[in-house]
Amino acid sequence: MEEMSNTTTVETEAAPTPTSIEELQPKMKLNGTVTRLELYGAFIDVGVGVNALVHISRLSTGHVNRVSDVLTVGDEVTLWIDKVDPETKQIMVTLIEPLKVDWRDLKNGQTYTGTVTRLENYGAFVDIGAEREGLVHISEISHDYVKHPSEQLTVGDEVQVQVLGFSKRKRRIDLSIKNLLEKPVADEPVYTKTEVAESFEEEEFEDVPSAMEFAFRQAMGDESVDAAISYNKRSRKQSRKSRKRRRSRRDQEELLDRTLHFQGDN
Repeated sequence: MEEMSNTTTVETEAAPTPTSIEELQPKMKLNGTVTRLELYGAFIDVGVGVNALVHISRLSTGHVNRVSDVLTVGDEVTLWIDKVDPETKQIMVTLIEPLKVDWRDLKNGQTYTGTVTRLENYGAFVDIGAEREGLVHISEISHDYVKHPSEQLTVGDEVQVQVLGFSKRKRRIDLSIKNLLEKPVADEPVYTKTEVAESFEEEEFEDVPSAMEFAFRQAMGDESVDAAISYNKRSRKQSRKSRKRRRSRRDQEELLDRTLHFQGDN
């Protein structure tokens, strides 16, 4: 699966400034002040009486050689709570905006609202806010036949999708649009009595060789002739019985009509 480097992150708004560590929650957006730099990260005052630690790996999406390349004591920064432990009074934060959907949040059958980011011959990529975009295979776009995803989708479209499966190891998320669409009900064909009778007659004599074909095959020593002749006899016998039953039904219907008409006249 091809992967896009850009990912959509969760739109978070700064909550009311917490005053205690117990009020902190993962992914909470806060503002803080850098108080100390270390080789492994920086300590930041977030206003709860305990300084939070941001590891050097969580300062930026790119590689950072030294903390001082990114931060200076006294800097005002926007951060997000990563982990918090009120008992040990430890707070881990990140300067990288968190994703809307973590791998641990994904479950088969879950539905998300996503944005179509790319169309390929084999399907469409949809950003649901996870680390990687999900793929809607062309067979999962619609209940109808789709020759190319562009027949149904356009880049930028907002769509509802359902998780079919995922693999963190392979960085793959399989999605479906079709599963959330109502399955169309096929119209039942309507046949007249004449069409039904004709179809029966055609089926009864379908693939039955002519008399000339029988004679030719028999002359050539075709072993299937005997079986074909037997099949032909059975077919014609069944056909005669079928026509006889239809004539009998028509005669009965005509007799019933005459009887009802006679009673009506009297």
